Amino acid sequence: MNEIYKARRQKLADWMSQNDISAVIFVDNEEKRSPEIRYFTNHAEDALLIITKKGSSILCPWDENLAKEKAHVDLIIPYTKYELKPIKASLALLKTLKVPGKTRVEIPSSTSYPEFLRYVDALADYDVLCNENFAHQFVTNQRQVKDADEIKKARKAAEITNTIIDAIAEALEKNTFKTEMDVALFIERSCREHGCEGTSFPSLVANPSRSFAIHCFPNYTSGAFPASGLSILDFGVKYDGYASDVTLTIAKGSLSAEQEKQISLVEKAYDLALPFYAEGTPVKTPAVKVDEFFAKAKRKMPHSLGHGMGLQIHEAPWIRTKTSSSAVFKAGMIASLEPGLYDPKIGGCRLENTILITETGPEPLTRSRVIRLP
Repeated sequence: MNEIYKARRQKLADWMSQNDISAVIFVDNEEKRSPEIRYFTNHAEDALLIITKKGSSILCPWDENLAKEKAHVDLIIPYTKYELKPIKASLALLKTLKVPGKTRVEIPSSTSYPEFLRYVDALADYDVLCNENFAHQFVTNQRQVKDADEIKKARKAAEITNTIIDAIAEALEKNTFKTEMDVALFIERSCREHGCEGTSFPSLVANPSRSFAIHCFPNYTSGAFPASGLSILDFGVKYDGYASDVTLTIAKGSLSAEQEKQISLVEKAYDLALPFYAEGTPVKTPAVKVDEFFAKAKRKMPHSLGHGMGLQIHEAPWIRTKTSSSAVFKAGMIASLEPGLYDPKIGGCRLENTILITETGPEPLTRSRVIRLP
């Protein structure tokens, strides 16, 4: 297992050598969560991580016991030794790693300007960089394309999600659920029973009176579920750090012609977009195609068509019309496909699945669908 994380760090180290960066600092805390630390070490809690261009690394965790149990890294030094102060820890760890003075060290791109100045003062022996388009952007790009271990975990998350979807469909047919809360708590319990860390985001359960919202607020209530009309259920699970994301529409009872048309448009948009989730295709292409399709029906989707996912539920690539034409799908990317339409009078409809881009085309990992009930 350690070799997986070492290989990820080495890819960054190779890039650092090519770009004359001696060390990169990553910080994960309550102010700013950093999935990069888990990506490079498997440590999931508050910590500071430094990687050098030689590939060496030090993890400075808040919870030393957890790090010793879970982390794969060269050296672990407790964060408490430095009073949980990232700048103090950074200086000490750079010295421990023997990073030469007068060389370039990059700090998190999310660092505020006042804190950047404090880094510059404290790390006076180094050339401190804070650039969102440099090492941290390289890592963002690196994380977009999942390696074999990540894909394995994503598949497991999707498998569990599909099991829960099927259980929800069965419960709906048996009229087991009475409220939105019943569904949300069922999902929470089910994902824990299947070994997940939890849901990948708070489940969104909206009956027909609330399904007009893209993301209903509050995310679930004691309101009746399901009920006659169009309901939306948006959820995902997190397995070993990796997220899934699906949305089902529940169509109950006799629907109006407008409601049936809305479902049909969303399903056709999904089928239209899916083939474009293919290696080498510009990421924006399926979003453009769907927007054009909805425009012909004089409808407009008020959100992007999808987003990447992995250690975060929302991460690059972003499947939207504003994405640069230079961004293309690559084998190993995992992204959502989620066309949706919403109307205050007739309710909402969204169909979302988690898609893996492979060398031979798109592979839907989840089996979300429109569920019809009498």
